[in-house]
Amino acid sequence: MDSPLLSTHGAVPADPPDAQVAAHYGEPSAEQRALATGAAVVDRGNRGVVRVAGADRLRFLHSLMSQHLERLAPYTPTEALLLSPNGHVEHHLALVDDGEAVWAHVEPGTAAGLAEFLDRMRFMMRVEVTDETASYAVVTLSGVEPPEDALVTTDGLIVPRETLDRDWHARLAGLWAYEALRIAAHRPRFGLDTDHRTIPHEAGWIDVAVHLDKGCYRGQETVARVQNLGRPPRRLVFLHLDGSVDHLPAHGDPIESGGRTVGFVGSAARHYELGPIALGMVKRNVPVDETLLAGGVAATQEVIVSPDTGSTVKIDLRRR
Repeated sequence: MDSPLLSTHGAVPADPPDAQVAAHYGEPSAEQRALATGAAVVDRGNRGVVRVAGADRLRFLHSLMSQHLERLAPYTPTEALLLSPNGHVEHHLALVDDGEAVWAHVEPGTAAGLAEFLDRMRFMMRVEVTDETASYAVVTLSGVEPPEDALVTTDGLIVPRETLDRDWHARLAGLWAYEALRIAAHRPRFGLDTDHRTIPHEAGWIDVAVHLDKGCYRGQETVARVQNLGRPPRRLVFLHLDGSVDHLPAHGDPIESGGRTVGFVGSAARHYELGPIALGMVKRNVPVDETLLAGGVAATQEVIVSPDTGSTVKIDLRRR
């Protein structure tokens, strides 16, 4: 469903998979500055929201997810991954427990599939799984206090959908602003900066969404093997793009080195200070100091995930 904020004067819809929210409201650069340094709110209401209630909810999710959730304290936000049996990332969740239920938000169009999978895995556990996307939405808010009805996650607030058009006491900023700051912060987005083969080490999610000392869960063998031996097949990289080119590389464009394809472009944006930037996934053995071509645009690398990532290498997705 389209967000009610798309009817705001000046709102321009974003591209898929975000077409249900605004890319900007007429002043992209000013909106980005407001989000970075002032008071702004970004409508991310196209994201899916899933609720897992019941006495066994934490134990249930703990058994399936990469994160240690069994003793998660109420209102403590965290992140988790749902992996395939082979260790490939199937969902990236930002979640929080409110004392009665766990609330999680996920990429657009994926909540129904996640809720269906979790419901199939309940067996005799006392849990109830519901897709709440029609009733709840996600926003990113900066510079002002969250409203009392908001659940705070590591990546935005979960609020009743009917309150999206409230007075936020902040400037409306479009998704372009959020995406530029996300890319600059080295935070990958599932489905844009990853593909069906991505494993947690490649995307740098080990330190934020994986607990390395918990018990068994789907895909744990792959995580343990890479953690112990290092050297994942690929690595996430931050790209400073040539600012003299008048276009950004598109999602999925090839990243080339020496005339051969070594990866793909994920997200790209124009940052208000850094200029054109992107995230990409490249082969592990691409030299970290090599200039690349991203969709035909010259790009220098900034290391996010080390080629030697494993038990002796710590990943820090947050820029200093």
